[in-house]
Amino acid sequence: MEITGRLTADAEVATVKTDKKVVRFTVAVNDSYRMGEERREITNYFECSYFRNECIAEYLKKGGIVQVFGRVGVRAYIAKDGEAKGALTCHVSEIKLFGGTPKAEKAEGSTAVLQVATADKEDDLPF
Repeated sequence: MEITGRLTADAEVATVKTDKKVVRFTVAVNDSYRMGEERREITNYFECSYFRNECIAEYLKKGGIVQVFGRVGVRAYIAKDGEAKGALTCHVSEIKLFGGTPKAEKAEGSTAVLQVATADKEDDLPF
């Protein structure tokens, strides 16, 4: 599935039990719908995990616009207050960065799209 939205915070790198590095970040996706004459705005949050290259974390900054491709799921848990909660998750296989960070942090003239390689693929192309 493809998800495009803004990062809610800087990405974090963690080590899981198998000593693999995982990049964790949350993507907010804004949506709207009409209920009669009223337009309603909603935001869905996806807790993302990316295992392929932890170096991407330095580029995943709060407010940045990203497009991720991966497997979406749902995680159910009990919060500290005892209330049952749920979260949307995405096991990311590919990330595209589109910038969109606050102007103070933005490099002048930087409009390039950075795409992270997701696997060691060999093309059959002769060049």
